[in-house]
Amino acid sequence: MTTTQEFWLAGRRASGEAEFEVRHPHDGSLVAKVSVPTDAQVEEAVAAAAAAVPVFAATPAHQRAAALDHVAKRLAERTEEIARLITAENGKPIKWARGEVGRAVSVFRWAAEEARRTNGETMRLDTDPGGTGRYAIVRRFPRGAVLGIAPFNFPLNLVAHKVAPAIAVGAPIILKPAPATPVSALVLGEILAETDLPAGSWSVLPVENAKMPALVQDERLPVISFTGSDKVGYQIMDSVPRKHVTLELGGNAAAVVLADWSSEADLDWAAGRIALFANYQGGQSCISVQRVIADASVYDRLVEKVVAKVRAQVTGDPSDEATDVGPLVDENAAKRVESWVEDAVAKGAKVLTGGSRDGAAYAPTVLAELPADAILATAEVFGPVLSLHRVEGTEEAFAAVNDSAFGLQAGVFTHDVQTAFRAHRELEVGGVVIGDAPSYRADQMPYGGVKDSGVGREGVRYAMDDFTFEKVLVLTGLDL
Repeated sequence: MTTTQEFWLAGRRASGEAEFEVRHPHDGSLVAKVSVPTDAQVEEAVAAAAAAVPVFAATPAHQRAAALDHVAKRLAERTEEIARLITAENGKPIKWARGEVGRAVSVFRWAAEEARRTNGETMRLDTDPGGTGRYAIVRRFPRGAVLGIAPFNFPLNLVAHKVAPAIAVGAPIILKPAPATPVSALVLGEILAETDLPAGSWSVLPVENAKMPALVQDERLPVISFTGSDKVGYQIMDSVPRKHVTLELGGNAAAVVLADWSSEADLDWAAGRIALFANYQGGQSCISVQRVIADASVYDRLVEKVVAKVRAQVTGDPSDEATDVGPLVDENAAKRVESWVEDAVAKGAKVLTGGSRDGAAYAPTVLAELPADAILATAEVFGPVLSLHRVEGTEEAFAAVNDSAFGLQAGVFTHDVQTAFRAHRELEVGGVVIGDAPSYRADQMPYGGVKDSGVGREGVRYAMDDFTFEKVLVLTGLDL
C-alpha cells in the first residue's frame, strides 16, 4: 500500500482532504499519492510567508548560507535515491536524472557562496559640489515573498533555481511544483526542514492548476517566478501588471553548422551533439535542438551523420543504464508530438528516421524539407524531433535562426572567432554557444531569452537580482 505524501506548509508537514496519484510515464505504475492542500491551508501558507518577510530579510548571511550548504550536502548524499524518484515521476533516463541531482547540488552551493558575498556597493557623492560630505551605500533588499511555479521537465533542478536564490536573499518562497512531478520537490522539503530557516520562509504546495490564478493574484506575493509555456507565462504577466514577474519560457533552438566546420571530425562532433541534445530529455528541454541549419557545402554529409547518430540513440526503460531516450511525461504529450509530425508530413516534410509512437514514447525523429506552414516550423515541439534546413552562407543561416518568435539559445559550429562575435551580436537569443549545441547550460550563468522566450534571468546571482531591489543609504556631513 502506497502512503500518501504530505506537503510542506510554512516549513512543517501537513496533509489536506484530497490527494492525487503520480504515475510512471514508462509503465503507468504508481509512484506516489500526494496530498493536496485545502484553500484554508494555502491561505495559511501565504499569510505565513507574508509575515516572514521582515524576519527572513533580517537573518544574518551566515544562517542562510549554512542552510543552503546543508541542502547541497544532503542532496549529494541522497543522489541515487532522488535520481530514481526523478526517473519514476518524470520518465527521464536514470543517467540524466543523476546529472540533474548533481546540477541541483551545484545550484545550492553557488547560492550559499552568493549569500556570503552579496555586499552591495558604495559610492562617494562629492564628485559634484552638491554632494560634498556625502557618501552612499547601495544594498539590495527582497521585494517580498516569491511565488515559484516550476515545470515538470526538471522537477528538482528548476525547483532549485527558484528556491535557492530566494533563500540566499532572505525572500520567503511558496513553491508550486508541477502536478505531474511533485515528488522531487517534496523530498527537497524534507531536506529544508532539517535547517533552521525561519518559520514561514518556505512552503511546498502541490496545489491544483485550477487554483493557481488565486495565488498569482494574491498581493502578498509580489514576485512571481514562472517556468513553463509561453501561453501560460504571458497570461500570468498580463494578469498582474504591477507585480515583478520573471518568465523562463519556450524555445525552438537552432544549431547552425557553417561552411568552415567541414572536416570529418568536425561533422562527427556536430552530428553527435545534435543527436544527443535533440533527444536527451525526450526533447523536453527548452534548449533541446529543434532546428539544424547547415550551410549547403556541408549539408549532405551532415544529414547522413545526424541520421546515423539519432538512430543510435538507445530508447526504452528509463531505469536501464543503457537508455538514452525515455518516454515523454505522459501519453497525451506523445500524441501531440505525433500529430505535429503528421501535420508536417502531410504538408510535404520527409521523415528520415523515427516518426512513430508507442504509448508515451515517441521515437527520435529527423525531418527534412519541413515546410514553413507546418506547426513544427514555428512552435516548440518539446519532444524528440529535429528538422534539417539547407542555407547558403552565414547571413542566410543567421536570418533563419532569427526567423522565430522564440529566442532562448542558439549553437553555432564555427572555428572563426569573427563569426563567433558576429553571432553574439546578431542572433536574437539570450545565449550563443560556439562549437556546440544550443543545449549547453552552466547553472551559474545568466539563462533566459528574448521575444516569446521570456523576461528575466535564471542563474543564481541573476535570479537573486530579480528577487530584490536596490535601496540607497546616503550619509551626510562626512569628512571624506
